[in-house]
Amino acid sequence: MLNSMKIRTQKAFKIVVAFTPWLISMYTLYWLQYGEVWTTQTAHRGKTSVAILVAGMGLSFLVHSYFGKRR
Repeated sequence: MLNSMKIRTQKAFKIVVAFTPWLISMYTLYWLQYGEVWTTQTAHRGKTSVAILVAGMGLSFLVHSYFGKRR
């Protein structure tokens, strides 16, 4: 019983850690938009948004893959 609970807790922790880079990238975009750091006139705003999202999703994928290999 206790061992099963420990395994579930570790799995949940790994999932949270794996999603953290993606969540940080989403918050970064939110902060840039609503913190009025950039406006619609900011040069290359779309490309920067895509780069931030790709970096966050890529890091999340790498972390998730790392945890998957360790099984």
